[in-house]
Amino acid sequence: TVNTNLIFFEKGTLAGSAPATKEIWYYEHTLPEGQKAYSKTKPIRIEEFEPIKQWWNKREESEVAWKVPIQTIIDRNYDLDIKNPNKKVEEVVYDRKAIIERLEKSFNESLALLNELKAN
Repeated sequence: TVNTNLIFFEKGTLAGSAPATKEIWYYEHTLPEGQKAYSKTKPIRIEEFEPIKQWWNKREESEVAWKVPIQTIIDRNYDLDIKNPNKKVEEVVYDRKAIIERLEKSFNESLALLNELKAN
């Protein structure tokens, strides 16, 4: 599933042409359990915004919310695609047999590609 990030910033500028936005808040909105994506027939429902509305008045960074200084956005040439730095990454632990199987598959694919290159 692909999460949706909502971003929040101030509109306008301050006196002296300084941007009103000092930092941009991100909130990672996750899809409801069992839903793979939003669509025309399965759009986001208004009640799904309730946790975000609750968070808004007491904004704190968390596993789903983070802020980025405006200077970081400027330095990135206004690229707003910033991954969630607070998201916990689940470590996948493979047993010995699974590791060997994955390596064999990778080696076999590499060998097939190498043989294809040699043939051309």
